Amino acid sequence: MTQFYRNRRPSLISHLSSLISQPYSHYSLFLRKKNKNNNLILGFSFSQTPSLWTPFSAKKRKMRNLILNRFILTTSSSLSRSSTSTPILPFLLSFRRNAVSAPLVEEEGKALDFSYGLNWGLAGKGVIVKDKAFQNLKSSELQQKGATIAESLSGLPVHVRGILGGASAISKAQYGKLLKQVTTHISSISNIFVHDGAIGSLPKHDAKVRVISDSPSAVLALSNVLWETTSRAVSHDSCPLTVYAATSISTATGDVIGLEARGNNGFIAADVERSSLILCGQAFSDTNGIKEALAALSGPVISARGGLPLSTRLLVSGDSVVLLFAPENAIQSFADLLVSADAGVVLSHEGVAPLFKTKKSSDVNLYKMPSAVILATSDSSGSIPSVSKLSLGQAAFHFLAGKQNGEFVPAYAKGPSSIDALYLAKALHSKLKDHQIPAFLVNVGEEGKTVAGKEILKVVGLGKVAPFELKGGDLKDKYSGFLSGKFQEIPEEFSF
Repeated sequence: MTQFYRNRRPSLISHLSSLISQPYSHYSLFLRKKNKNNNLILGFSFSQTPSLWTPFSAKKRKMRNLILNRFILTTSSSLSRSSTSTPILPFLLSFRRNAVSAPLVEEEGKALDFSYGLNWGLAGKGVIVKDKAFQNLKSSELQQKGATIAESLSGLPVHVRGILGGASAISKAQYGKLLKQVTTHISSISNIFVHDGAIGSLPKHDAKVRVISDSPSAVLALSNVLWETTSRAVSHDSCPLTVYAATSISTATGDVIGLEARGNNGFIAADVERSSLILCGQAFSDTNGIKEALAALSGPVISARGGLPLSTRLLVSGDSVVLLFAPENAIQSFADLLVSADAGVVLSHEGVAPLFKTKKSSDVNLYKMPSAVILATSDSSGSIPSVSKLSLGQAAFHFLAGKQNGEFVPAYAKGPSSIDALYLAKALHSKLKDHQIPAFLVNVGEEGKTVAGKEILKVVGLGKVAPFELKGGDLKDKYSGFLSGKFQEIPEEFSF
């Protein structure tokens, strides 16, 4: 529904005031300047979709009413000062302070569109735009705003709340206090930079992300990590993730709430329950730490949308697509075949999609269903052969154990995980069965032997690989003891 008002202040103000208490799901404002009489026409459009609308929380209702009240007061003042010679200028001047940075169309006969959707969206995330918000700028535009490519960092503290397999590194109270300080800080900065992206290159099975920062450099760095998507896709998503990058916040912020930082470089904090990530100081330069935290946050979302997030690497050789589960020190022999050195893909019925942007992302962002799965282990006792073929149950068993470099890493997930490893093992078993994908176990730690990636793929491709058979030792008891102690009710088809 749309209402138009031509220099009729009482009618406009009265109508807008009555709308404040109404649960409309969408508002938009626009101005139009007539060709002949140069009269000001203000339009207020609103709509309600009962099937999609959910009641406003008290906090959001208060914020909405505050913004609408401010609009009414400013409009009242603007209209009272308008004249036939400059009927539109006062309104423009009063609203430029809070306007979202976007091209203003001033062609004769066309509407001037002022969308406050972004401002309201940011307010819902605790950030109030002080002056301007720049959304989804290109790399060149960010550089014009002062963005620079920062020196890469690594090893910054990563505090994640809501992960499985151990106590959270940050409490709910600590994260809440930190989030309040960060949103207050970003709200105090004149220019805010926003970037919309996604984790996972396949829209049906991805996790939408909105980055809110006080620095164009942070947005530039994160735009090289996230896949591209539209702002509409993020704003209409049911469970988007939010990344707050506060580069200019005090380096003592972590100390105040009892979080470890590293020097003046800052730290990374995430909360799975809140679906949010906080980057303080120069933490936006720690790409590996950011990907680790984002993978933990996005896991439940991707899983709920039918995707299977796996800590694995993607190999492509000719027409073959292979999933490689391997420790860091074993991937070097496959380096020239890797789509990305990062561990992280989404496996779905449509194929395989990398979690994060890759150097080859301009060519392909979705790969066909894997022709094979390789599980790499490291055993120098001679009990495990160099290359052997696994049954479906054996593949799920060894995936669940994740034995590498002398220790068990369930589901090969070295970083924080918010999804149960047993669930992942069952889901992988189902995918292998449904799509008849063969699995192989490769011993990359056999004493006196060096395994070359291309040789392995060649052997696997021939399909003439002997079934897995243990050569002796007590490895089976060690595997079974670990898994039975960590997981309950392991499926009977899972076997060593």
